[in-house]
Amino acid sequence: MGKGASLETGFKAAVHLGADIIVTMDSRGRHNPEDILRLIDPIITGGADVVNGTRYLNSVSRNTPVYRRVRQTILGRFANKKSDKTRGSQVTFRAFTASKKDIIHFDVQDLAIESEMLANAGKSGLRIKEVEIGTHYNFEDPVQAPGKYVLGVLRTVVRDIEVNKPLYFYAVPGFALATCGFCMGLKFLEASVLGIESLHFWHVLLMIFLSVSGVYMTVKGIVMHSLVEVVQTEAT
Repeated sequence: MGKGASLETGFKAAVHLGADIIVTMDSRGRHNPEDILRLIDPIITGGADVVNGTRYLNSVSRNTPVYRRVRQTILGRFANKKSDKTRGSQVTFRAFTASKKDIIHFDVQDLAIESEMLANAGKSGLRIKEVEIGTHYNFEDPVQAPGKYVLGVLRTVVRDIEVNKPLYFYAVPGFALATCGFCMGLKFLEASVLGIESLHFWHVLLMIFLSVSGVYMTVKGIVMHSLVEVVQTEAT
């Protein structure tokens, strides 16, 4: 059911077992368990509700493959627009106060889940702190082709815009298409009335397609935007 559903299952199991703090880690041994004590310390001392482990608190890690740094940069910029400024929006090594787990949403099922979790925490007023951690890449792991990897990131960004900014994704281009269709219709009608030229089937079909598609996208964008506003209001 995806990464989001897996994380949600793990969070529920941890709370059921009586955990006070929930820690998430990379599943392929890229994080050192010895860093857990440093990660959970701000929660234990009462200084944070969510602690984000980052490799870039003081400097950029050159051990990370270049195409992975591209992913982190792109998704990080989108995460920073939705939450407090964080350097490691894509890091999976994090600690959460178990009592705040219901504030975190797990709707996203792909690479954007990490940034979305931070966005939920930031919007809900949870205290987020960052601590520096180390990362050890195991180059025996299967390596995805960089081009395919970056395309996957771009698809994630597009889906993120679709879900969180439907007005930009649907309504704006939809309004542009509808405007083009209506302008074509007026031009064709004027030409037909004045006898300048006769209407052609393909021109009429294109005009109808642009107008209907544009109106549909505009309405969809407005409706989705209203739903997003309702969900965000309920979350806060």
